[in-house]
Amino acid sequence: MIMSRIEAPRSEDTAETSNLTDRLLAGLPAEAVLTDPDVTASYARDMASFCPAGAPAVVVLPRTVEQVQYVMRVATELRVPVVPQGARSGLSGAANATDGCVVLSLTRMDRILEISPVDRIAVVEPGVVNATLSRAVEEHGLYYPPDPSSWEMCTIGGNIGTASGGLCCVKYGVTAEYVLGLDVVLADGRLMSTGRRTAKGVAGYDLTRLFVGSEGSLGIVVRAVLALKPKPPRQLVLAAEFPSAAAACDAVCRIMEGGHVPSLLELMDRTTVKAVNDLAHMGLPETTEALLLAAFDTPDPAADLAAVGALCEAAGATEVVPAEDAAESELLLKARRLSLTALEAVKGTTMIDDVCVPRSRLGAMLEGVERIAATYDLTIGVCAHAGDGNTHPTVCFDAQDEDESRRARASFDEIMALGLELGGTITGEHGVGVLKKEWLAREIGPVGVEMQRAVKHAFDPLGILNPGKLF
Repeated sequence: MIMSRIEAPRSEDTAETSNLTDRLLAGLPAEAVLTDPDVTASYARDMASFCPAGAPAVVVLPRTVEQVQYVMRVATELRVPVVPQGARSGLSGAANATDGCVVLSLTRMDRILEISPVDRIAVVEPGVVNATLSRAVEEHGLYYPPDPSSWEMCTIGGNIGTASGGLCCVKYGVTAEYVLGLDVVLADGRLMSTGRRTAKGVAGYDLTRLFVGSEGSLGIVVRAVLALKPKPPRQLVLAAEFPSAAAACDAVCRIMEGGHVPSLLELMDRTTVKAVNDLAHMGLPETTEALLLAAFDTPDPAADLAAVGALCEAAGATEVVPAEDAAESELLLKARRLSLTALEAVKGTTMIDDVCVPRSRLGAMLEGVERIAATYDLTIGVCAHAGDGNTHPTVCFDAQDEDESRRARASFDEIMALGLELGGTITGEHGVGVLKKEWLAREIGPVGVEMQRAVKHAFDPLGILNPGKLF
């Protein structure tokens, strides 16, 4: 089964569910507590394939920190698991419900509490949508760089929980580098503050970083202090066509070795380019084996693009086309942002990997994925944050075809094994969730697993926070 069937609670669980609901309603507004099984079922999973999901007993949508604390005190007293959720746009099953749990959806805690141009920080609640924050700080001449492809829907809380990346990470880094401080509700309902709002600070263990990427397994983030940067000049984009993925990866190595600092360096293989054209009729060059997009937001981006264009030609590019203006640049970026949606349209279902390898092994990674696709007779498109080695091999398959589904899962595992073999990691930005639990253990080893479980126990001794994820 690709996706488990979501069923209503069994009759013997009805009394416990009723008690839980009554306790929650005693301290929360009625409109914040959802119990209709048809409604709660819609909160059961995120966007990952091959990840089982249970039936939540209740869904709670708090608006205040105090309401989150109340939920956790009740959950601790009744020993009920709690699954935190944002927009459910994740791709690893980290937000999937477990049977009888409280789903704690934080989407209604969506206020931007402060934007400080002097301190260059924003203080936000977890339900703030990434794009909403980006536009709000832009009005102050500031910039929040982390920009996942789902930035129009994903939330800051979800970005923190999975340590999200994005297209601009090659220059500006990932979410973890922008989280200065957090307010976190612990499993027993206590409120803890971590980190700072100052430019510098090294007091004590860095618990802020510990929570980033913890997938809601250590506590519930209810407020975040985020670092901002001055708004850069508008970037210009260059597109380069290559006769092979290996040549495109060679160009990536030349660009990085040459000391260039692009604001974006993205790769789309021929399968991805064709899928985008089929979906959006954008006129991308389908004769290419790989399309490389490079961007600069420097004071003189045209000069930087010319230098990078020359390196692409030296690596074997058959055509190099720099955008003439911001509108043309945005069109090229739109094509890249449509990649995953377009690949999903190929067969109806996708498994999206996010294996990250050293830049020097990027070519070997793409060649290996092509071999795996041939071995399993599958369509596997690759788009990649090439500048930081983060690849997204995307397996396209028909979920109704049992044999094809089996082959898809097997190919997915081989891709992760290939990434580890090349000195990489099983996830660069999507997280572990349910999908990659076994592979996390392989990557960090038994001692690493033991230490991480010890950390989990220190924060959540009853094991009620997002159980079944990570380990």
